[in-house]
Amino acid sequence: MSSDLPLNPALVEWNGHHGLPRFDEVKDADFSPGFNAALASHEAEIDAIANNPAEATFANTVVALEIAGDELSRISALFWGKAGAHTNETIQALEREIAPKLSRHYSKIGMNAALFARIDRLWETRKELSLTVEQERVLERHWKGFVRAGAKLPKIEQERLADINEKLAGLGARFGQNVLGDEKSWSLKLSDEAELDGLPGFLRDAMAAAARERGEQDGYVVTLSRSIIEPFLTFSTRRDLREQAFKAWVARGENPGETNNLGIVRETLALRAEKAKLLGYANFAAFKLDNTMAKTPEAVNTLLRQVWEKARAKALEEEASLGGLIAEEGKNHPVMPWDWRHYAEKLRQRMFDFSESELKPYLQLEKVIEACFDVAGRLFGIKAVEVKGVATYHPDVRVFEVYDKDGSLKALFLGDYFARSSKRSGAWMSSFQSQHKLMLKNGRKGELPIIYNVCNFAKPAEGKPALLSLDDAKTLFHEFGHALHGMLSDVTYPSVSGTGVARDFVELPSQLYEHWLTVPEILEKYAVHYETGAPMPKALLDKVLAARTFNAGFATVEFTSSALVDMAFHADGPVGDPMAVQKQVLDGIGMPSSIVMRHATPHFQHVFSGDGYSAGYYSYMWSEVLDADAFSAFEETGNAFDPVMARKLKNNIYSVGGSIDPEETYKAFRGKLPDPQAMLKKKGLAMVEELTGSDA
Repeated sequence: MSSDLPLNPALVEWNGHHGLPRFDEVKDADFSPGFNAALASHEAEIDAIANNPAEATFANTVVALEIAGDELSRISALFWGKAGAHTNETIQALEREIAPKLSRHYSKIGMNAALFARIDRLWETRKELSLTVEQERVLERHWKGFVRAGAKLPKIEQERLADINEKLAGLGARFGQNVLGDEKSWSLKLSDEAELDGLPGFLRDAMAAAARERGEQDGYVVTLSRSIIEPFLTFSTRRDLREQAFKAWVARGENPGETNNLGIVRETLALRAEKAKLLGYANFAAFKLDNTMAKTPEAVNTLLRQVWEKARAKALEEEASLGGLIAEEGKNHPVMPWDWRHYAEKLRQRMFDFSESELKPYLQLEKVIEACFDVAGRLFGIKAVEVKGVATYHPDVRVFEVYDKDGSLKALFLGDYFARSSKRSGAWMSSFQSQHKLMLKNGRKGELPIIYNVCNFAKPAEGKPALLSLDDAKTLFHEFGHALHGMLSDVTYPSVSGTGVARDFVELPSQLYEHWLTVPEILEKYAVHYETGAPMPKALLDKVLAARTFNAGFATVEFTSSALVDMAFHADGPVGDPMAVQKQVLDGIGMPSSIVMRHATPHFQHVFSGDGYSAGYYSYMWSEVLDADAFSAFEETGNAFDPVMARKLKNNIYSVGGSIDPEETYKAFRGKLPDPQAMLKKKGLAMVEELTGSDA
C-alpha cells in the first residue's frame, strides 16, 4: 500500500454538520495515503507510551492507549463504512490490501513487550490503585486483550500468531467480497405476465426499480437481495422460477470460479484452530467464548440442542400442514425449500385470514422510522429531527439530530435503508464516532456518538412509498435498538462505549427493542394505509398479533442449524471438507429436507467475513433468552412504557456499555438472571426443563 499523495485533512478533521465527516471531500484515492500516515502516527504514539520513563499509571498508560490512534480510528471508520455500504473495485482492492496490514499493525501493538509490562504491572496492583468500577473494567479489557493477542508467548510463537492474524484478515475480506460478487452478478429477468403470476404490486414495483438500477430499460428482475428474493419465493406461483431463484440464493459463495469460498473456509478454520492452540485453548470456540456470558462450548451446545429438539418437532408439524395444502391443489411433490414460504403464506391466510400483501400497505418505511423514534422518546426521552442537505457517503443516506430530554444534542444518527449493488447484504449498525468523555490530543473534550444503520429494503419506484414486510419492520427496530445502544451510551472510556460489550450480550438491546414494534398502541398509531392514511383495522391488527408465533418451527430450525454448524466448525477439531462437516451436523440432528440453514457455510458472513460471530452465531439465541425475560419485566407492570422500568432499562442496559459486568448489569435491571422459559414462550415452543442448569 504505497502512495505519494498527501494526507487529505477531510479524512481526520471532521468539520461537517455537528462534527460529521465531510464525505463530499473524501475521494477513494485518499484512503491509501491516509492509512499510511495514520498507521505511522499511531505507531509513534504507542512507542511513546511503551517507552515512557515514568512509572506506569492508569493515566499515562491506560488512558493514553484509550485516546491513541484517533486519526487511524477516523480513517478506518470512513473506509470500512464505505467498504460495507457503498463499495467499488478501488475500495475492494484496498480492502484486500489494508485488512492484513491493519492486522499486522495491531499484532505488533499486542506483542509490544514494554507496553505489556506496563499494563501487567497495573493489573497485578489494581487493588491498590483506587480504580472505579469502569476503570477496572477498562484495565481488565486491555490486559486480557494483550494476553489474547499473544503478549505472553515466546517470540517465535508471537511471530506465527501475527502471521495467522494477517492471513485471517485477508481471507475475511475476500470471503465477503466473493459473496457480494455472486449477489451482484446474478439476476433473473421477467417480462411476461405468466412469469409475474401471483406477484403483488409492491413487489413488482421493487423488481422494476431493481431492473432500472441494473441498467435494464424495461421488465422486472429478481435479485438475491433478501428484500426481493424472500417475497418472490412467497408469492410467485411459478414453482420452476422459485426453484431457479432459490438455488441461486443458496449457492452464493459456492459457485465455481473466483468467487468460490470453500478454500477460504478451509484455510480460515485451520488457522483459527492453530491460533487457539498457540494461546493455550483446546479449540477456537473455547478461545472465543472465554470472554462471554456463555463461557464454554458445552453451555452453548446444551442451549442449542434442547431448543433444536422442540423447534424440529414444531417444524415437522408445520411441514405436514404445508404438504396438505400441496395435496389439496392436486399436486404430489414434497415440500421443498423453494416451496416453504409460498405455502406457509397460504396457510397463514387460511389460519389467520390475512396475507403479507394485505399487511404491507400498512407498513410504510417512513412510518416505521417514526415509530422507532417515538418508542425511544417514550422510553428514554429523546427526540429526533431530520436534517436535509447534509452530504453523506450516498444520496440515499439520511441524517438525524438526536436530542436528549433537556434539549442538548445527544447524538447524530444516519439511516441507509435501501438495497443497491454496491452494498453487502444484510443489515447492521456501526459508528463513525463512539461516545466517551476523555480529553483528546486535539483539544476535543469527549465525543458525540455518530451512529448509523444500514438495511437492504427494496427501493420503491419513483414517487411511491417504500412498503415493508413485518420481518423488514422488525429488522428496522432491531438495528435501531443497536443504534440506541450507541447513542445512549454514557461512559468515560471509548473501549467500553455503546456496543463494546460481550458478544452474547450485544444483541440484547436490539432484540429487546423489536418487542415494541408489536405493542398495540404503536401499531395502532403507525400502521396506517399508505394511500388512505386509515389505521390498520383492529380485526387485522388482532390477526397480526395472534400470528406472532406462526412458522416459529421453520424460523428456529433455520437459525439453530446454522448456530450448531458454526459451533461444530470451531469446537469439534480439525475440519478437512467444510461441506462434509456441514452435512454431517445436519444429518446428525435430523435437519428436515424442506428447510435449509439460514446461512450456509459458503455465504455465512457472520462467521467468515472476519471473526465477529465465529463460534458466536449462537449469541442471537443467548440474547433472546435475555430479551424475552427483559420485556416480561414491562409486561408484568401492565404498561409497555412503564417509566420505572424504562429508567432501569436505560441506566443498566442502554447507557452503561461494557463498563459493568453484563451479568451484574442485567441483575441490576431485572433483579435476577433470566429464565429461558420466557424465550420459549415467545417463540411458541413447548416448555422444556431448564436449559443450561445455570444463568442462561
